Amino acid sequence: MTAEAGKKPSVLFVCVHNAGRSQMAAAFLTSLAGDAIEVRSAGSQPADQVNPAAVEAMAELGIDMSAEIPKVLTEDAVRESDVVITMGCGDECPYFPGKRYEDWVLEDPAGQGVEAVRPIRDDIKTRIQGLIASLLPARHVDAQ
Repeated sequence: MTAEAGKKPSVLFVCVHNAGRSQMAAAFLTSLAGDAIEVRSAGSQPADQVNPAAVEAMAELGIDMSAEIPKVLTEDAVRESDVVITMGCGDECPYFPGKRYEDWVLEDPAGQGVEAVRPIRDDIKTRIQGLIASLLPARHVDAQ
């Protein structure tokens, strides 16, 4: 499903703690799509802080997530999004008919060092590039 004509598409990334995978995905989408796509992220059980290893892994690519904080998942966030991408939150994610749902099976970076987070980060970047291509088909995404 794509956004209505004239309205920019919106994407919500959801994982349990909103501390690693969903934060990296949101940061990549914001970095690569600019303001062409509205980006949200949330967790069903938000952590106290973003995973430091995820922050470090993203900083290696020039993306600063240090100011991000985990946010609680709300029904409004789901309702206001065109695409909902879940990353391991399972049945805790609200479902609304008419939304495009994707479940990205990604290893959880919680408690792991930056070496273990890098391949997860790179997998997320590849998926984000495909997502942008599907939401903004006329726009070429630089594969850097």
